[in-house]
Amino acid sequence: MSGLNDSPLIDVRLAAIHYAAHDINIYEFSRLDDLKLPAAQAGAHVDLHLPNGLVRQYSIFVPDRSPTRYALAIKREAISRGGSHYIFDELKVGTLLRISEPINRFRLNDSAAHSILIAGGIGITPIWAMTQELRTNNRSWELHYACRSRPDMAFHDPLKRLANVRLYFGNDETGAALDLESIVSHAPKHAHLYCCGPARMLDSFEDVTSHWPSDQVHLERFAAKEKASLEGGFVVELARSGGELIIPPNKSILTVLRDAGVDVPYSCEDGVCGACETSVISGVPDHRDSVLSNAEREANKSMMICCSGCRDGRLILDL
Repeated sequence: MSGLNDSPLIDVRLAAIHYAAHDINIYEFSRLDDLKLPAAQAGAHVDLHLPNGLVRQYSIFVPDRSPTRYALAIKREAISRGGSHYIFDELKVGTLLRISEPINRFRLNDSAAHSILIAGGIGITPIWAMTQELRTNNRSWELHYACRSRPDMAFHDPLKRLANVRLYFGNDETGAALDLESIVSHAPKHAHLYCCGPARMLDSFEDVTSHWPSDQVHLERFAAKEKASLEGGFVVELARSGGELIIPPNKSILTVLRDAGVDVPYSCEDGVCGACETSVISGVPDHRDSVLSNAEREANKSMMICCSGCRDGRLILDL
């Protein structure tokens, strides 16, 4: 395979399942050979290759700092594309499957004087890993975590004991609600802000931090923000192999490449995981992903070929 995020898959065994909250379980995986797993920094996720052929992305944390296990907090989604329901209904301790090496586009800034963490619902998973890393390194931080109710809140018990954690519940009798505008307006100007949660929260977070330096604002999405570019009508030239492909309407670049037998990495097909990131040699991409920053989009050095298109007639890709 060729691409910017091509990594080998790891054979693992489901080692344990723990209840975390209403409709949320923690799934722990270990290697079949019981060797150490690749190091995983806070904010990382893996591609989980399920036995039924589905591939899903989940944030990970390392339970009890164990170098031999990854843990994934997974919510059974009411509206699911099949992944979470399969995991809850079919995966048992001992099940064998494969995962990617950790991928991290939601990394903590090691030099930040203060980190403000904001989570909603199952978006707590990467944020939980960040709290562990920040505490271990004696760094300055605070957490704001919103959930529908206490029974829905993963990691509630350990978090409620921390002085720099504020918990918010939609049905709380106090009426306290997470106020992103207030949190951001009171943030020290040197702080770095991190947010992971439902789309509405992330959209609001982007709005209230729009005047902040982009390198101090960090978020991660696991659902597409924009519709894929499927207008077609342009040519993709493959610089290394020398081929040319016409992209017709209603087909993505990724689909056309795969139909032509071009071996390229991919996973989510929604522009949120970064697996299909491909270097752009020439042309102007129509970026539709939720991975690249505004500066990276403007540079046009790479694109997600699963969802992005072309603003002119030709793209030359490093394939």
